[in-house]
Amino acid sequence: MQNFKDYYKILGVSKTATADEIKQAYRRLARKYHPDVNPNNKAAEEKFKEINEAYEVLSDPGKRRQYDQFGQYYQQGGFRSRRETYSQPYGSPFADAPFNEDFGFGGGGVDFSQFDDFQDFIDQLLGRVRSQSTNRSSGFSGSSDNANYDAEATIQLTIPEAFEGGKRRLRVGGDRVLEVNIPAGITPGKRIRLRGQGHPNPNGGAGDLYLKIELKDHPFYRLEGFDVYCDLPISPSEAVLGAQVEVPTLDGVVKLRIPPGMQPGRKLRLAERGFPKGNRERGDFYVVVQIHLPTRLSDEERELYEKLQRVQSYDPRAALKL
Repeated sequence: MQNFKDYYKILGVSKTATADEIKQAYRRLARKYHPDVNPNNKAAEEKFKEINEAYEVLSDPGKRRQYDQFGQYYQQGGFRSRRETYSQPYGSPFADAPFNEDFGFGGGGVDFSQFDDFQDFIDQLLGRVRSQSTNRSSGFSGSSDNANYDAEATIQLTIPEAFEGGKRRLRVGGDRVLEVNIPAGITPGKRIRLRGQGHPNPNGGAGDLYLKIELKDHPFYRLEGFDVYCDLPISPSEAVLGAQVEVPTLDGVVKLRIPPGMQPGRKLRLAERGFPKGNRERGDFYVVVQIHLPTRLSDEERELYEKLQRVQSYDPRAALKL
């Protein structure tokens, strides 16, 4: 496999380098090869892209772990020709056959045999989904146009599943099961290409299978671009007096300060807690405040509300009076 890239070597760090060491190496090299420092220098520009790609993988613990596993698989000679994979004929699994999903992100490592080369692996790891029009040659002798045997299906994810990514099993046309690696932070409309998993080509090999991402409605989260929104119910007293409440974000629960005098519908922003945009940037997380009124009151609560009604100076309809 000629296109394998040693990201540790590119950044000049050891395979046991810490996150801080990787960050320091990246910053040093990025300053050296930045296009602003090297105008009209194509070699520096390519080097800068290579450095950024290496850092995007090695700075993320999950991506780094998969990259290390891929390196071991590659060194052990785990790649075989796709001709071997499709040496046994089989019928088309896609004719009028819907996809059935096996929900669990099962354990175990990534099935690297689904990738023809290192670039395929990196494209999927970083969420780079190639369009069908840029489909590369499959490398099968006698297979002149496997693109004509491509197939497409949809895969539905919840917003948390799309944010986290991970492994997912799909059942295709009966007993055939595919294990798919969902890139973390994938957004609706993106497609994942599974090379050689489409319709079989009678001349050898097979087309590719494209999985189009759709998001299911979620009872709490909404995704708009890379920003995540949620409606947060608070009580009338919390709205008037202010409070500190817990908000379940995609990264975990955070404590959010509600300022006094909060109005319904107001948005509170949690910076960079949305979906990843790339280049280590993320969208934001917005909390939309909703004031919920109690439907049942204790005797003491009713007495206090009645007292408040008698003494309050605030008139919500003052603007309507002439």
